[in-house]
Amino acid sequence: MTTPHRHRYDMVMLPKSPHDSPRPTYPERVSDSNREAGPFTGARPKIVLSTSCVYPESTASAFEVAQRLGYDAVEVMVGIDPVAADVDAVKKLKDYHGVEVASIHAPCLLVTQRVWGSDPWEKLERSAEAAHALGADTVVVHPPFRWQRGYARNFVQGIARLNASTGIVFAVENMYPWRTGAAELKMYQPGWDPSGFDYEHLTLDLSHASSARLQSLDLIDQWGSRLHHLHVTDGRGSFKDEHLMPGEGDQQADKVLAALAERGFSGHVVLEANTRNATSRHDRERRLAGALEFIHTHLGLTAPAPTG
Repeated sequence: MTTPHRHRYDMVMLPKSPHDSPRPTYPERVSDSNREAGPFTGARPKIVLSTSCVYPESTASAFEVAQRLGYDAVEVMVGIDPVAADVDAVKKLKDYHGVEVASIHAPCLLVTQRVWGSDPWEKLERSAEAAHALGADTVVVHPPFRWQRGYARNFVQGIARLNASTGIVFAVENMYPWRTGAAELKMYQPGWDPSGFDYEHLTLDLSHASSARLQSLDLIDQWGSRLHHLHVTDGRGSFKDEHLMPGEGDQQADKVLAALAERGFSGHVVLEANTRNATSRHDRERRLAGALEFIHTHLGLTAPAPTG
């Protein structure tokens, strides 16, 4: 597994658990981000395909599908397969297919706990390095699990420092309470709902909102300009976090997209939907093409013609 090239940086201290050590600052960001202007500039948002959408196919397949169907860019879910964690390999895919990388999803799932090491701050720093190397401007990050006590203790402050020092937007994603029957488990610290914490940038995931039994239309009103990044998907209120295609659940995805278009949202609009039950590659691509059309329609955009 290759890693991003490490430059010489001036040193800045970030909270780290269990042992603090100097952490690097980063060169000026390489992407054409609207970070300073905010996410509601009226510019056309990028329509992005998460590499998770083609699972169990590979990251390489995601770039191929994104290019063929006409997605603007890809979000790399680090750890979905070995290729996704190999920055040099992802760069070759990006260059070969001519598809941008818009964002990096840091390896913070249960199944990616050992990807890029076991130290959570190191994972986020490597995510920023990968974003720089690939021309992305955003890192999506989940709040810590409750057993990551040291990481959770300084999480809000640490995310603020990474936003200030790396030149990359770290957008904290809304999660949901875990349920077993009538019981509710507190699996995230400082909390699964980022609304009440001092995060500068947020990622709204419609499936997570559904599992939390919230409405995404209410969240976009509540978050305002803190909403930087959107995971378009859907759910029916299940604790399983279904990641349905937009329009198949209870989140009024059409109205969410229309409301954001009316407000001039220019952040990334990322399809992050589950196609594991697709019966074939053709069936998977048909669903992903339909989702792309759905997104363009409700954002009021003209859909591109597929290339093949």
